[in-house]
Amino acid sequence: MLSATIPAKFRNTFINAEALLNESWPDGRAKYVPNGLRMVETLLLRHYSEDDVVTCYVENLEKFVGPETKILAIHAHNPLGISYATDVYSKLGGENLMPVNASEFLRIVKHPVIQKYKPKIIVGGPGGWQLERANRLEEFNVDYLIDGEIERVFGDVFKRILDGDPSLPKIIKIPKSMQPTVEEIPVVRHRSTFGVVEITRGCGRGCQFCGPATKVGRSFPLEHILNSVRVNVEEGATEIMLVSEDIFLFEQLPNFETNVPALERMLQQVVSVPGLESMQLSHLTMAPVVKDPTLIERLTPLTVPYSHLTHPESTDPKTRIVDAIIGLETGSPRLFETFMKGKAYPYRAHQWRDVVLKGMEILNRHNWFPFCTFIIGLPGETDEDTRQSLDFLFDLRDAKGMFVPTWFVPLEDTRMQKRESAKLIEMTDLQWEFFFTCWKYNLEFWRGGSFDRYKYTLGVPVYYRMLGRKLFGSGVKYPLYRLAGLPDRFMRKHLYLDFSGKTRNKAGLKRFESEIPPGFRTVTGLNMIDATQLRAASRNISPNEQSAGGRSATGD
Repeated sequence: MLSATIPAKFRNTFINAEALLNESWPDGRAKYVPNGLRMVETLLLRHYSEDDVVTCYVENLEKFVGPETKILAIHAHNPLGISYATDVYSKLGGENLMPVNASEFLRIVKHPVIQKYKPKIIVGGPGGWQLERANRLEEFNVDYLIDGEIERVFGDVFKRILDGDPSLPKIIKIPKSMQPTVEEIPVVRHRSTFGVVEITRGCGRGCQFCGPATKVGRSFPLEHILNSVRVNVEEGATEIMLVSEDIFLFEQLPNFETNVPALERMLQQVVSVPGLESMQLSHLTMAPVVKDPTLIERLTPLTVPYSHLTHPESTDPKTRIVDAIIGLETGSPRLFETFMKGKAYPYRAHQWRDVVLKGMEILNRHNWFPFCTFIIGLPGETDEDTRQSLDFLFDLRDAKGMFVPTWFVPLEDTRMQKRESAKLIEMTDLQWEFFFTCWKYNLEFWRGGSFDRYKYTLGVPVYYRMLGRKLFGSGVKYPLYRLAGLPDRFMRKHLYLDFSGKTRNKAGLKRFESEIPPGFRTVTGLNMIDATQLRAASRNISPNEQSAGGRSATGD
């Protein structure tokens, strides 16, 4: 994630060259690609042979693109470098710098063999919206942009593209009313990057800045999951990543109740697949950890021993840890209530701080050291909101995990897609303090050696004087100096938080002994989509209504 934010001009300086090498089979086909692209390939292979459908990296385009090539389909993760994280971190190196993944997109669309034979170019993937918003489809000779979940409509759309249907719009948006059921989503034919295996799709918690949060959560059948694992392992993967917007949504019970037996059964069977050596988890939410403190205790034997990640503070016999991603987003109850109140369900916004502190201690105690994200610059954020987030961060100073701040980006297909992005040049001194305090935590937790601290102690002041001050003004000075390790007693007049005399306690957070009473009994009125209610509704509507895409059945 962070490597992708590095400006392309510095790629050889900060990225190990071997990490940029792609693995291909002897004939030039890719050994693994993003799971979304594998899904497109799988849908095509329903109608065409392996001879006619090729998935490869840009280095091997010349082997496969020629005068008979009809279509080039490109998976665009971040084609213009304006998604969360990349738009921010690349600009710390200077104005108008292009991150690595944006430069990789240009390598494809500007490739000489593409310009020579001019196949139709279709762009899809999570970053395709960027080209539409920037009005740059013509610049890159993109014939069609597809936005949305495609499994239900792919056959028809692809045929119309091949036939040159003049009525087909250049920008094809798949509405939520056409999102597929899990039965319509096939098992991919070939291995995915990181051995990605979907266990759920969608979420339903309703966070306004997130697309999946507005879609009903759907759980894949266990046999589908196991078949996906087998496909990856049979093609050389020794590790798989179980992907979900929240693993606790797997086969969820009414009102977002975690189905612990189903989770245990699924994990037990996944780790039993012959040839699998390790497993990673993608995302989870904090509230279920607090609601049922036994949850993590029950899942730990099925997760921690199968992780390849280690940390010296782990109490596991082999110091292994789980580092699933959790969106903490803000310490401001006001912003939380406005933009993401469903994230804390069944707790209320004013309880979020306590929920996180209690949940983090439970996770850490069982060697779950999560990768936590924050959003800076949410619309309407005030200095008081930022101070509350800083207080929240201060309370987490002994937590075991990583804290990655990002700036707000209005993503497509979210309730906030028309809002303005946060801009680095407009960041307040408090927001810069929050940003660099997060990275102070990360350096202490993940790179605690004296040599690493020495590098930052020398490098950060040089960066500030040569570039940082010119780009962002003097407001970044003292937050940067905190990152460099300058004692807070010399800066307490210039910073909100004061860590004087407070060092990180490696024993971790103190136990949060108090009970946190749930603030809600059901999701009614919270703008959340309970998948179990929708499934019940779909069983009670007529077949004609179902085929017409009834609203209650699709979660639109």
